[in-house]
Amino acid sequence: MNVDGIISVTGKPGLYKVIGQNKSGVIVAGLMDGKKVAMPSTSKMSALQDIAIYTYTEEIPLVDVLDKIRVKEDGKPSIGHKSSAAVLTAYFKDIVEDYDEDRVYPSDIKKVVSWYNTLQKAGLAVEDIEETEEISKEKIVEEEVVEKKPKTKAKAKVKAKKE
Repeated sequence: MNVDGIISVTGKPGLYKVIGQNKSGVIVAGLMDGKKVAMPSTSKMSALQDIAIYTYTEEIPLVDVLDKIRVKEDGKPSIGHKSSAAVLTAYFKDIVEDYDEDRVYPSDIKKVVSWYNTLQKAGLAVEDIEETEEISKEKIVEEEVVEKKPKTKAKAKVKAKKE
């Protein structure tokens, strides 16, 4: 899942895509409504790619957690973020088995579920493009290697005829 340029702004609902800069901050567009807004640099903004979820062993990037939700839900919306705390924690336990229950609060889980649903509605809950590009690049390289072998043999015969 690619969340480059997607931010959350403290005190503002929803997610935003950064589309530019101005003298006093950044210009963003709401993912759901597309409205452009100038956010002052004094606003507390968090890029989704910089957020991580605490576990007992390490921190897992939020992007990986969102991708696990996408795989579990097969790209469809997940449970509602307004579900009870018990339902949300049980759901999140299925996604990240060893998350640190002392440092990851139900409100955090509610945000993650809400963000996933927002990204899904915006059409961004898809397989990561970079992974797909890497796989296709590997296939292209393999095909080039296969194609180059016969071409080098043909060139060698041409050189032999010239001599």
